[in-house]
Amino acid sequence: MVMCWQKRDSCWLIILFFVATNSGAIAKLVKGHEVSSGTKLELIHRDDLLRNLRNGDHPVSAFQRIKQMLHHDTIRFRAISSRPRLKHGGFGSTRRQVQEKTGYYQACVNGSSSSAGEMPMNSGADFGTGQYFVHLKVGTPAQKVTLIADTGSELTWTKCVYRCKGAQCGRNRRVFRADDSSTFKTVPCSSSVCTVELANLFSLAQCPSPLDPCAYDYRYLDGSSTVGVFANETVTFSLTNGKKTRLENVLVGCSGSSRGQSFDAADGIIGLGYSNHSFAVTAAKRFGGKFSYCLVDHLSPKNVSSYLIFGSYHETDISPIELQYTQLVLGVISPFYAVNIKGISIGGILLEIPIEVWNVSGVGGVIVDSGSSLTSLAQPAYQLVMDALKPSLSGFRTLNLDFGPLQYCFNSTGFDESLVPRLAFHFADGAIFEPPVKSYVIDAATGVKCLGFVNATWPGTSVIGNIMQQNNFWEFDIAKGRLGFASSSCSS
Repeated sequence: MVMCWQKRDSCWLIILFFVATNSGAIAKLVKGHEVSSGTKLELIHRDDLLRNLRNGDHPVSAFQRIKQMLHHDTIRFRAISSRPRLKHGGFGSTRRQVQEKTGYYQACVNGSSSSAGEMPMNSGADFGTGQYFVHLKVGTPAQKVTLIADTGSELTWTKCVYRCKGAQCGRNRRVFRADDSSTFKTVPCSSSVCTVELANLFSLAQCPSPLDPCAYDYRYLDGSSTVGVFANETVTFSLTNGKKTRLENVLVGCSGSSRGQSFDAADGIIGLGYSNHSFAVTAAKRFGGKFSYCLVDHLSPKNVSSYLIFGSYHETDISPIELQYTQLVLGVISPFYAVNIKGISIGGILLEIPIEVWNVSGVGGVIVDSGSSLTSLAQPAYQLVMDALKPSLSGFRTLNLDFGPLQYCFNSTGFDESLVPRLAFHFADGAIFEPPVKSYVIDAATGVKCLGFVNATWPGTSVIGNIMQQNNFWEFDIAKGRLGFASSSCSS
């Protein structure tokens, strides 16, 4: 996530980052924590959840869906492109100094702000968080929360009340109630965890007394924000073998106040990015050092599900064909998962894209991102890919539609996928990802298709979005520093 904070009435862009020296530490932690089974969580697409909340089961048109996705992606791509590249060897503190108004700390602790949980819900109002939701059971006894699953986020947090007194603690609000959980333990503001480890997750410098909770203040790129306190909590999983297991001492944010439209329909965020405090890395230590997901077509019927899996997929009903593996580049474009691309081919011909576009250690590079819908390519790659695909579509009438960054749309009457040459991503270590045609010649409206690529700024990062990833299984093996992928229907 990209965030900003106020200083002398100016907004400075602050980037969360984490430097990984190697994956050996995680591999060591996995030893001795093996479980006999993994866990599988259903991924609910943002459109489905928002539609149910606003319109009952009234369908959202393909035109509306694509405009919502483009709105979301435009801001997310802008946030990704603004991230600096990291060099191994350390990072500076982003811990905030005390500049808050009187009573601010109390708002973090007891949720006294009236804004929490009272944000308007407007279609497509989304600013850089992910596109999928999961239900998670947090606390003891467990309370169910609905969180945005995001491979670009590091902190897991939920709307929450803690030490809350008065009318604002009414039971009509959908929040996590920390006082009802026997396993909720705040991080002391005087601890080194708060002052050092969580400095890069925007812990506040304010500390009224040594045992008071460590507070945070997130300001997102669009002006929305969330404030609260850090705590360690227990998360309960239902395993694929029918048993239950508990993951203890998981770092969570208890947000007493949140403002803005970034969090429509959700109670918070589950951080799946690569960071020593992210939920993905914490869970991976328990579940074999890996997590994975399988995404069905975003236009599939509601009874067809996508899944997020912690641990081995072999105990689930997901049946990918044989996986190919490629290296994960961790800790450079943090907290995202970067990969080494050699090039893109169209119809079996490798395009002459400058190698700088793919250099993750330089000014280019590629990330695999579940939170972006479309695939963005840095300008040199984008132009060559579009030029190679357009001739196969010359027999269809082009359309001038208001689809923002989608620059080539056409009347799809009589369209056949066999007319389009196959596109493939070639990884530096030999693996090849060949998505189905429908993942890059996408449905935009009735009788309308578009080439589903966005022109990204150069220099800058390219993104393989979730539509390009659909109908494939993706395994993020953090312990071994590799990404596995294979074609899959996402069910047995």
